[in-house]
Amino acid sequence: MADSSAMHRYTAIMVYTSGRIRETQKKFEEIPLSKIARRKFIQLSAAAAAGCLIADSRKVHAQDLPHLGEDDPMGQAMKYTHDSSSVDPSARANPAADQTCANCALVQGSDGDAWRPCQIFPGKVVNAKGWCSVWAPKP
Repeated sequence: MADSSAMHRYTAIMVYTSGRIRETQKKFEEIPLSKIARRKFIQLSAAAAAGCLIADSRKVHAQDLPHLGEDDPMGQAMKYTHDSSSVDPSARANPAADQTCANCALVQGSDGDAWRPCQIFPGKVVNAKGWCSVWAPKP
């Protein structure tokens, strides 16, 4: 029977020695949570809380992202333009009347923002009045 005070785990390890492979077992001991000292628990909790605060401050906001330029290679491939009124409606694959980045299903961010993130152009923001060939209507 296993000792109830300590739980052990075994794992198989392949060892290569002197031209042969042999299998050995190595014992790992798990420390139950009840055996961790109170001071150590508080230290670990403080470190975890600090990590959460640091991770939250590293979020990128749309105003921090660079604007997508019409000369950007990805923008050119998707026929992106800052002004949707400059695109001929007959040249569009989806003939909706009003196609702008603001009413596209792929754009993110808050309504009313002039520049918003888009799923097609990660790491950059697009003009809400812009247009590209991947435009999709919002559901």
